[in-house]
Amino acid sequence: MASPPLPPLRDVIAAHGLNASKALGQNFLLDEQLLDRIAAIPGPLEGQRVFEVGPGPGGLTRALLRAGADVVAVERDARCIPALAELGHAFPGHLHVTEGDAMAVDARILAGDGAHIVANLPYNVGTALLVNWLSCSWRPWWASLTLMFQQEVAERIVAPVNSDHYGRLAVLAQWRSSARIAQKVHRSAFTPPPKVMSAVVHIVPEDEPQGVDFRVLERLTAAAFGQRRKMLRQSVKGISGALDAMADLGIDPQRRAETLSVAEFVAVARALSRR
Repeated sequence: MASPPLPPLRDVIAAHGLNASKALGQNFLLDEQLLDRIAAIPGPLEGQRVFEVGPGPGGLTRALLRAGADVVAVERDARCIPALAELGHAFPGHLHVTEGDAMAVDARILAGDGAHIVANLPYNVGTALLVNWLSCSWRPWWASLTLMFQQEVAERIVAPVNSDHYGRLAVLAQWRSSARIAQKVHRSAFTPPPKVMSAVVHIVPEDEPQGVDFRVLERLTAAAFGQRRKMLRQSVKGISGALDAMADLGIDPQRRAETLSVAEFVAVARALSRR
């Protein structure tokens, strides 16, 4: 989509008094070339619906609109609504903004099936939103997730088995989807600069393994990684049938959680789901 003339993002922030709110976990990206690269990660967006959380002054929103997307955004900060309204006037009919809390709204109803979720997530709610989107019925209503996290969180999402970052979040993200770090972002790219580096994770849904109840897998991983320094025979003993299932599968109960692959966790969860 041809982009109409727009004022620099710094001018928009100054005009509307949009100093970043620490309480809302805000850090604004102003580099429009970087924002265009992030908007390109899901693939061609011409005519596609995109759901964005926390657009703030609309930096990433601009890039998504330039890419031809129809953007549905949820913004909690009332101060940002006028700036987003101005952006909506520049792209008539392509930006729909709801003022509200992303943790409370029904994204599926707002965005519709098949939407891509693209967001520079507020650090204080990013992981909770991700787990919510991963825990929906499968295949999910969203087509892909392109999400900015603190780099440490991003590494936990994509971590391989037996690595320092491997844990519950990696299993929940990888057991029925593919996850990769698509873009690392230096702290200096933000205003104000956060104390940590950031990274954009791209997640695409895949076929769900048959016979596995997500709630069982969630309980299993929560128990296993909740006491990750302990052997599995201790950490999962509170889950009825878990040790028997491991024995049937030939999984040594003296192993620790970080040594079990995603496939092994799925196999144990499948056995428990049948009980």
